[in-house]
Amino acid sequence: MLTLLSIRNFAIVSSLDLELKAGMTVVSGETGAGKSIMLDALGLALGKRAEADSVREGANRAEISAAFDITKLSEAREWLEANELESEDAGECILRRTLTSDGRSRSYINGHPCPLNRVKELGEILVDIHGQHEHQRLLKRDHHRSLLDNFAKADESATEVRTLFAQWQTKQTELKRLQDMSAEAHAQQQLLSYQTEELNRLDPQVGELEELEAEQKTLANAGAILTRGQQITTLLGEGEESDAQSLVNHALQLLGDMEADTPALQQTAEMLNAALIQIEEAERELSNFLQRVDLDPERLQEVEERLSTIYDLARKHRVAPEQLPELRDQLNEQLDVLSHVDENLEVLESEVHSAYKALISKARELSKQRIDAAKVLDGEVNKQLEMLGMASARFTAKVSEVDPKYITANGLEEIEFLISTNAGQTAKPLAKIASGGELSRISLAIQVVTAQTTDTPTLIFDEVDVGIGGGIAEVVGRLLRKLSARAQVMCVTHQPQVASQGHTHLFVSKGVETGTIETRINALTEKQRVNEIARMLGGLEITNTTLEHAKEMLSASSEKVSA
Repeated sequence: MLTLLSIRNFAIVSSLDLELKAGMTVVSGETGAGKSIMLDALGLALGKRAEADSVREGANRAEISAAFDITKLSEAREWLEANELESEDAGECILRRTLTSDGRSRSYINGHPCPLNRVKELGEILVDIHGQHEHQRLLKRDHHRSLLDNFAKADESATEVRTLFAQWQTKQTELKRLQDMSAEAHAQQQLLSYQTEELNRLDPQVGELEELEAEQKTLANAGAILTRGQQITTLLGEGEESDAQSLVNHALQLLGDMEADTPALQQTAEMLNAALIQIEEAERELSNFLQRVDLDPERLQEVEERLSTIYDLARKHRVAPEQLPELRDQLNEQLDVLSHVDENLEVLESEVHSAYKALISKARELSKQRIDAAKVLDGEVNKQLEMLGMASARFTAKVSEVDPKYITANGLEEIEFLISTNAGQTAKPLAKIASGGELSRISLAIQVVTAQTTDTPTLIFDEVDVGIGGGIAEVVGRLLRKLSARAQVMCVTHQPQVASQGHTHLFVSKGVETGTIETRINALTEKQRVNEIARMLGGLEITNTTLEHAKEMLSASSEKVSA
């Protein structure tokens, strides 16, 4: 449950720390005092998108922290463990959100930075918020399905159906692609067979082009290479007395005859000896190379013909000559795929059929869950409607099956909430209900019923009692108090009948401090609470009558509630 909410520089709140307890907490205050600010701040901590003007005027940054006791909430502890976001105290979870005046925002779970979608995922486990505009969502059929699945505890089955549907559709798309390919496979096969045969016959190798071009250049210039090479070897060492080796040797001999032992002459001798070694090595390398150079016109013709074939085939396929080996492999792979299209088609058709069977099987399980839950939901909502002064109304969660061949990601049925507000009247969609007051009560009945089956430890109701009053408001208060026996309930209300049912009462006020507007939220004492209930009953002027009435309401709420 929510144990602490801290707000800094948010909207018109500069600093606020709220310690929250189990049971039912009501929040009241004058119109415009900022009763919903606390819930707006909590919503941001839970991953809601922030508005640009959320930061208090004059401040650079807003910060909101929400602490939760998750000792008894295994789902939240498992989620944190799976995402490696546990705190040192395994029984506590802290969500923190920071907002800057320039629009930047960061979220944290137990001190770890987290993206909003992850925070929101955890937030849905911790808190369930029922807003004052919930009845507007009830006009949308998608929301009907979501509510029914949640009531039926079928969310996991619904998710599995969506997953299986996506898998089935993916395989169908692949099957369609393969079928289209099969229709053109014969013509493509003929073309690819010709192309691959030509390339396979040539059998180009990686790096071959460079080797052939180098060999062709050597063969084409073999005569000139041999003539000039022989001249070079003669100059290096095969001459009589004027070759390089003889000259260097003669220089070394003269150097030795100088009979002068100085560092300069020693260095000169070393350099001449090194030069002699390099000249000898150069002569050997050149001689070895020349031995491999042949005047071979036939080999030159072979090389030039292969190079010509490579160039021609590269131009034909519009690729660089060195890319031919890669092209050959690609075309062979495509031909292999085409040659197995029919075989692959049979396998994929079988996979599509199996995926469809698995989808239909799980969808039928989901259908049973929905149909069974719809009957229970009908009875529970109608019971609440009677308590809310709509005894003649009849609510129906209509589950309409569709043909299996038209199955969607949502399953085998369409779900719509219908209502008949008068006896004998045909049930119609909620969107057809003309009375806003009736729609508010219907919405409240559905919210109360569906909230009773949720595992969420904190339930928040934001002015859900709008449009009702008197005895009906008292019933609403009792219903919410009854819910607080199994979950923490927070309720923002204008109704004294609802406020009197709370175990804890928070009062929201607004004033001017240091020249700026400031919202304050304080927990009321028993005496202060009597005065607040009296104010809600009679307005700004509190009389002895309203005070006595307020005391009676609070006294009655402390007795055992049966609804």
